[in-house]
Amino acid sequence: MVADNGQHQTSLQHRFTQFLLQSEALKFGDFTLKSGRQSPYFINAGAFDDGAKIALLGEFYATVIEGLISEGTFPKDVETVFGPAYKGIPLAVSTAIALTSAHHMPIGYTFDRKEKKDHGDGGSFVGTPLRDGMKVVMVDDVMTAGTAVRESIPKLKAEADVEVVGLVLAVDRMEQSKGSEASAVQTIEREFSFPVRSIVNVRQIFQAAAEMQHGDGSALLSADIQQAAEKYLARYGSHTV
Repeated sequence: MVADNGQHQTSLQHRFTQFLLQSEALKFGDFTLKSGRQSPYFINAGAFDDGAKIALLGEFYATVIEGLISEGTFPKDVETVFGPAYKGIPLAVSTAIALTSAHHMPIGYTFDRKEKKDHGDGGSFVGTPLRDGMKVVMVDDVMTAGTAVRESIPKLKAEADVEVVGLVLAVDRMEQSKGSEASAVQTIEREFSFPVRSIVNVRQIFQAAAEMQHGDGSALLSADIQQAAEKYLARYGSHTV
């Protein structure tokens, strides 16, 4: 059970960090990542494995998207939420449901097929049909190298001349790309000229978790984990803006 000390309970980043922990999608410890890096934390989007969790996750995405529209970062006339298969499919669907039902913003969802369907209605996409001029918001969980974006954009453009207006992630790891001081997020923003935002970034996660406690009142984060996080971000964190 995760508790907190009463501070910043209304912060979106604080609530989302608590949600990640309670869903066991976020764990602290010592993990070897696919990149070979030794990380003091690990994020597993597969832990959002039931209706309640995925519905709440969609609401977090929807809240961020509504805020980005309100501040003018995203345009008001976004027509569909695109999630790259496979992990992005439930994200797109749950976000579209939350935007429509809770935020009164009717919007579609679209996702791609891994292989083009050659029978029935055919096609490479499922959901709201894409058309020229349509404004699309992408959603994904965590960006490591930007591969999903680089694979998705050409597929979207081959279907119709859509405008991808931005990408929303669950977590920005804020880590340098290999061979660069820039993060994957910064690299994608420069490459495709659209904003990439996240519900929370790794520094906000550790800041929020430092204020949380176990059910017995002990600190959620040990001093060792906090020190490991500081060393990890000092070594691998992006230092460009």
